[in-house]
Amino acid sequence: MLSASGLSLPHRLFDASLEIGGGELVCLVGPNGGGKTSLLHALAGIGGAPGTMSLDGKDPRREGPARRPRLMTFLPAAREAAWPLLARDLIALGGGDGALPELELDLLLDRRIDSLSTGERGRVLLARALAPQPKLLLLDEPTANLDPLWRIRVMELIHAEVTGTQRAALVAIHDLDAAERYADRILVMNAGRIVAEELGDAQLTDVFGIARGPEGWTPAVNPSADRRSSP
Repeated sequence: MLSASGLSLPHRLFDASLEIGGGELVCLVGPNGGGKTSLLHALAGIGGAPGTMSLDGKDPRREGPARRPRLMTFLPAAREAAWPLLARDLIALGGGDGALPELELDLLLDRRIDSLSTGERGRVLLARALAPQPKLLLLDEPTANLDPLWRIRVMELIHAEVTGTQRAALVAIHDLDAAERYADRILVMNAGRIVAEELGDAQLTDVFGIARGPEGWTPAVNPSADRRSSP
């Protein structure tokens, strides 16, 4: 479904390549500054990143504004909106009917986006990304600023949106437990590169500097020097 190679942004990302099939939820994990957001930006066409990208035979970055949301949408990590629109109007800008009862937006739709809490605004912006039912969802920290219940609900909704369909989602996330629970595959990024396609003990220590113990995550005794940000 999605094939991308040679993607880079100046001074941030080095030659990332990946493939995602229809029906897949792929979680992208890595340390702060490891390149996750840069990769999503490159795929979304932000910053004029070089490289090739094919989504069902087309590069969505080269499609016009009317066609592009049906192919690909992007949820940025910043929960901001350029204009103080009503929530319903902001969702409508994404296209589609925006009927997502799972996000429980009825009481928010007639409020201005700048009057909402950060978590409420995140749910509205996620609804905007989901509204056109794109073939590819690019989601940067969709559970950020959400309470524990809504973190579960949002991940379950994203999983349901792609499971058994020809749609796909690439989700950058710091919650390793959620990544292991919901992802069909996990891509590990470090220093601007995809360094692994699994989240094993070696990746936990080398990339994150942590270890998995009986009481949960703990700092690794001897974290690797390879844990670093992309240039």
